[in-house]
Amino acid sequence: MTDPQIDGRKALIRRFYDELWNRWDYSVIAEILTEDVAFHGSLDVDATGHDGFVAYAETIRGAFPDFENRVEDMVGEDNRVAACLTYSGTHEGSVMGIEATGRRIQYAGVGIFVFREELISHVWVLGDRLALLRQLTEPEND
Repeated sequence: MTDPQIDGRKALIRRFYDELWNRWDYSVIAEILTEDVAFHGSLDVDATGHDGFVAYAETIRGAFPDFENRVEDMVGEDNRVAACLTYSGTHEGSVMGIEATGRRIQYAGVGIFVFREELISHVWVLGDRLALLRQLTEPEND
């Protein structure tokens, strides 16, 4: 059995990833995020508001210009939705103090979203930082 309100929220999360992250299209931000959105990223970043979110996204874009977020699954209840994700990209800029390696990375994560007035008001992202660090720092296997 599906809940139309939860389905609408899941659709908004898909837009969050497809448009804001995968296409870097910030023109739709007011259609997706509340003005005072609180974003807590797994790369030790807390951002508030549209400007804070864009600044964080641009930091990630600088490190991984082809960063892609793939939604694997979602589950929702009340005003919350959780998304299982796969992140991938090419490391072309500094991140976590590590200069560009040119390596292709892929790691898993979870996004937890809270909604207010049918927009996303809080986001907690928990990415597998250890997997990311290993891919960026350990010697490559030939």
